[in-house]
Amino acid sequence: MSDPFHASSIVPCSGPTLFGSQDRRGFIRMGLAGFASLSLPELLKLQSANAQQPSNNAKPSREKTAVIMVWKPGGCSHLDTYDPKPDVSSEYRGPFSTIATKVPGLNFTELLPMQARIADKLTVLRSMRQTAGGHPAGSMQMLSGDPDTRDKPKPKYPDWMAVTNYLRSQGVQRANPLPLYAGINPPLEYNGPAYLGDAYSPFTVSGDPNSPTFSVPNIGLSDQNEVRRLDRRSTLRQRLDTLERAFDRQGELGALDQFESQAMTLLTNPKTREAFDLTRETDSTRDRYGRNAWGQQLLMARRLVEAGVEVLTTSLSGQLCGRVGNWDDHAVNHHVFDAMRFRARAYDQAVSALIEDIYERGLDKRVLVVVTGEFGRTPKIEYSPSTGEGNASAPAGTMQPGRDHWPRAFSNIWAGGGIQTGRVIGATDKRGEDTIERTCSAGDFLATIYHHLGIDAANTLIKDFNGRPTPVVDHGKPIPELMGG
Repeated sequence: MSDPFHASSIVPCSGPTLFGSQDRRGFIRMGLAGFASLSLPELLKLQSANAQQPSNNAKPSREKTAVIMVWKPGGCSHLDTYDPKPDVSSEYRGPFSTIATKVPGLNFTELLPMQARIADKLTVLRSMRQTAGGHPAGSMQMLSGDPDTRDKPKPKYPDWMAVTNYLRSQGVQRANPLPLYAGINPPLEYNGPAYLGDAYSPFTVSGDPNSPTFSVPNIGLSDQNEVRRLDRRSTLRQRLDTLERAFDRQGELGALDQFESQAMTLLTNPKTREAFDLTRETDSTRDRYGRNAWGQQLLMARRLVEAGVEVLTTSLSGQLCGRVGNWDDHAVNHHVFDAMRFRARAYDQAVSALIEDIYERGLDKRVLVVVTGEFGRTPKIEYSPSTGEGNASAPAGTMQPGRDHWPRAFSNIWAGGGIQTGRVIGATDKRGEDTIERTCSAGDFLATIYHHLGIDAANTLIKDFNGRPTPVVDHGKPIPELMGG
């Protein structure tokens, strides 16, 4: 029987492969009386109800590849980080000096000294481009491949994380009690599972992992009385539904039992609690990542993929970003250069620690790390009055510099995944306004991630709300330089 916790890669197939069925919508809405206060069992049940066995063209891969995506909501200035332009005029150039990296000819700004020292373990893609200028549409392009440039209130297509969760949940039994897809303060505002249904959303961990009071609910219960109480509830439900089983022609209630059992395993298996428990790391390791929310988020991300989670997303947002809690450095929000300084240390330290750790622990072939946002920031600096005082923002009414949305050219970084590192892909013009070499689209970005996960995006189809077979991504190809050997 299908187990939605198993993640077996799907290798490219020779023709379109069709997944998905929306025929049992009524049943999947049924509540779980025994676990009314818990969302996970119902989530697992929903996954079962939506599942369909993969075709014979989809064969499991031997290696359970994984992806950690570090998301910078609002968009990071490429000129002030990975694509400095020291020779442009003051209308464009920020105040930061340029520094050499470990890779000859590759320069960053002074804000990234730790990443500069490990540049041989990452690849910089300087020629990303998409076509949407708004946060919703830009995020949907990068995460789901939706080409629409209009900002919509909810996504039309499922994001790559939900798609992977869906495809890897089919047809193979998973022994690992951890969820396949987890998010640590994940990006959820402008993306989601769309027509796949909420069953394929992440197991979400929210809060500050650096807080002494931080905890993850609904995992690894240590109170044996609570465990016995939940077990009694489950047993009672099984007795009460005996009559219903007489009419259960499709055996769906049997599947429900299986998923309730899996939920109990997540609640009671000590391995689940251990995977989320940062106190099991040495003080030196926690210090290395940074004793702050971002550092501990990325440390937890490494722990979870090492323990078997295969899709992991985390968003670098909140107080460490500045007054408005994201990277959206319009002058009305932040003094862009103060904001970049404000967040640089935590960002640089956490990302460099994650990348180094992936290699030191021998995870670099299996785990791909991608650090990106939905777009860059305008190369030309603009000035507007602040709308409020706070971290990285002057008192209201004070004129301050900012950079606006810029999808025409931006940078992201890649590490692990078996790729060749210590290199630069693509280039922008002298002002950083447009890509001029090896332009890569959002479709290319997604196809590259799918390739690492063993999914042939162009030839894998999923039925949408109307039952139409829809490609996972119908445009874009994997970026050759980022295809691991």
